Amino acid sequence: MIKYKLECKKCNCTFDSWFSSSKEFDKLKKLNLVNCSACNSTSVKKSLMSPKIINNKDFLNDTNQNEKKLKVFKNKIKEYQKFIKNNFEYVGKNFSYEARSLHYNTKKKSKGIYGKATKNEIESLREEGIETQTVPWVNDKDN
Repeated sequence: MIKYKLECKKCNCTFDSWFSSSKEFDKLKKLNLVNCSACNSTSVKKSLMSPKIINNKDFLNDTNQNEKKLKVFKNKIKEYQKFIKNNFEYVGKNFSYEARSLHYNTKKKSKGIYGKATKNEIESLREEGIETQTVPWVNDKDN
């Protein structure tokens, strides 16, 4: 894939477009299939583009920022997990059974539950009208 900055000779509009190759651009241009996004003119030419060059300092800075974002994200997930553990009952792999039991037995009063279920089990619960939420889970062992 290659990205070109294109310029319309008719309205001087500039815009970017992706092509599978430079040969593909030439082929489409020859067939008058490259047109201006503003005025629909086919008088479009390639403009100068400067490639983005990443230096090591920028790369390391981006990596550090991504690591910080990941750490913030993991901490937020852990906060949610702590809330869930303190306010809901863990039912393990019996989640589907317990969810149905709570849903269909209106006399049974219990605080909410959390546990493990497969995608198929969750889909089946939702088809029955039983609301569920999937929450990403970070193990305490993962740093």
